Amino acid sequence: MSTWIDRAKNWARNIMRDVVALWIAARDPRTPMAARLVAAAVAAYALSPVDLIPDFVPVLGYLDDLLIVPLGIIWAVRLVPPVLMAEFRAKASIREGRPISRAGLAVIVSLWVAAAALAIWWLAKAIR
Repeated sequence: MSTWIDRAKNWARNIMRDVVALWIAARDPRTPMAARLVAAAVAAYALSPVDLIPDFVPVLGYLDDLLIVPLGIIWAVRLVPPVLMAEFRAKASIREGRPISRAGLAVIVSLWVAAAALAIWWLAKAIR
């Protein structure tokens, strides 16, 4: 009988496998364009070494890890045809290591820079 810890570990492994499978799906020309776009966005964010909301922010920091990423994965997996998704999952299972999304990193860093610039602009305007 498996414990809840074993089930949680298995769930986490399946999530990571699906993220890598979506990373593969986003690059495969057989994947429909809408599915490729969603898969690319989800994989880029999930594989990015930087979170949109840092984990040290109480509650919200883990919100993306616990809700946003899994919901994005579910959405993207539903858009990829099941036959292709099975193939991509098989490829992801045998893949060595986890890819890192530099594009995801660039998007997250760009959002933080834009938010900082907007905050500075707003503060400068408020001080005048």
